[in-house]
Amino acid sequence: MSIRQLSRRQTMLGLATILATTSGASLAASGQAAAPNLLRIVKDPNCGCCVTWAELAVEAGFDIEVSETSDYGGMKRAANVPEALWSCHTARIGGYVIEGHVPFAAIRHLLDQRPDITGIAVPGMPDGSPGMGGGVDATARVTAWGGTAGAAHPFAFES
Repeated sequence: MSIRQLSRRQTMLGLATILATTSGASLAASGQAAAPNLLRIVKDPNCGCCVTWAELAVEAGFDIEVSETSDYGGMKRAANVPEALWSCHTARIGGYVIEGHVPFAAIRHLLDQRPDITGIAVPGMPDGSPGMGGGVDATARVTAWGGTAGAAHPFAFES
């Protein structure tokens, strides 16, 4: 490799670094870097209803990022979801945990109100909930847990 080729490569890498840093700073300054409506969803690779719930999340106006794991229990423990509240997928948004087929109106209410809780859940996989036969506006009983409230309790929201 000649000195000229190395110098050109270094220049290109340097320019790429500058562009990436400048773009990141511009996004941060505009407030877009935080992606306030990004749902980070973790699901089992073979779960179809999780895919449906994720598609409905996009329809409801959320951005999504989906990752997969076959370690079901590990996924729940990593998010500190109480076992009684487990469902098929676990998501995170705005510092909260979203467990299972939670209605999107409940997620919006959570983000608007910002209560001192760990997260909200729809335990199990109830028929008619979003992704379980229900559409983007479907509702279900939602449970909150953690934070100052501690134990699981009903999470009230308007659909």
